[in-house]
Amino acid sequence: MLAALGWATSLGAAHAAEPLPTTEIAPGVFVYQAPYQLLAPSNDGAIANVGFIVGKEGVAVVDTGNTRQSGERLLAAVRARTDLPIRYVVNTHMHPDHAMGDVAFKETGAKFVAHAKFARALQARAQAYVDGAKRALGDAYQGKVEDIVLPDVTVADKATLDLGGRTLELEAMKTAHTDNDLTVRDVETDTWFLGDLLFMGHLPSIDGSFEGWVKLMTGLRDRTAARVVPGHGPASAKWPDALAPQQRYFDRLRADVDALVEKGAPLREASEKAGLSEREAWALFDEFNARNAIEAYREAEWR
Repeated sequence: MLAALGWATSLGAAHAAEPLPTTEIAPGVFVYQAPYQLLAPSNDGAIANVGFIVGKEGVAVVDTGNTRQSGERLLAAVRARTDLPIRYVVNTHMHPDHAMGDVAFKETGAKFVAHAKFARALQARAQAYVDGAKRALGDAYQGKVEDIVLPDVTVADKATLDLGGRTLELEAMKTAHTDNDLTVRDVETDTWFLGDLLFMGHLPSIDGSFEGWVKLMTGLRDRTAARVVPGHGPASAKWPDALAPQQRYFDRLRADVDALVEKGAPLREASEKAGLSEREAWALFDEFNARNAIEAYREAEWR
């Protein structure tokens, strides 16, 4: 009874929200393609690609956006496509643009699923994420730390989810974009949600390990998939072609940083010069490149 009441409450919120526009990239797989923007009042926090997969008996949502509003708009998008219960909300990692919208799904009865390191990482930054959203959105943001949702189910290696005749394969990755990256593969359509392990158009941001990400990309490139969904970029893309621009950026950053370390240049010079030849190829380059260069430099000193 309580679960049904909670589902009805969330359904009412979904009807009140404007659904995110989604594209069916494969049968039963829907994706919202986010703009290349930082959090702002104009985008409701819907600044990362999010989506959902519809089985015969239930739905799995993959990431939820940066705010309750973005989550409610995603919930409305689900309800515009199906009345099946939402069984799972899967987070590809703990960054706020992917996970802070989870609060909109708390009353749906869904189980929240994430990497085994997700909760610790999110709790360590929860207040900073809330404070950052308040600075970006002002009085329009009513979120609080207590709204943050922690996983019911964690994945340390691999796991499967059943949507009724439709299986999702989840895989916890080693430290790369973050230390809690999780991928989701829809077996039926061979669609692979890579989260922020793949950026297209939007400059990648390193919050885990530069070297770990380089190594992981090599392994991922050798795998097959009918299509992939990047955390930022088009709704779907061909694999492994989709990885080429990100690989090129990492190669350029590594070459520039190695040259600077070799000549004894200080960290500040790396933040100002490394990777600059890639500027015109990426949105939000100036917002993220310096931090990437600093991380690459610090790791290069220990190689």
